[in-house]
Amino acid sequence: MAQQDRSEQSEFPEEHSVSMVEHGPFCFARCVCGWRGPARRARSLARTDGKGHVDGGL
Repeated sequence: MAQQDRSEQSEFPEEHSVSMVEHGPFCFARCVCGWRGPARRARSLARTDGKGHVDGGL
């Protein structure tokens, strides 16, 4: 049985899909990987948190 090379596994990076969730006056970004951003009153800040996560900054 042939062993699978680890470099083949890293060829397909893990996908992140961020959605916005509203809870009362607050909004936060949530990813399918389990990450959750801080609650924000401004949607634009929550979107920025989510973009930072997808780009690898968080």
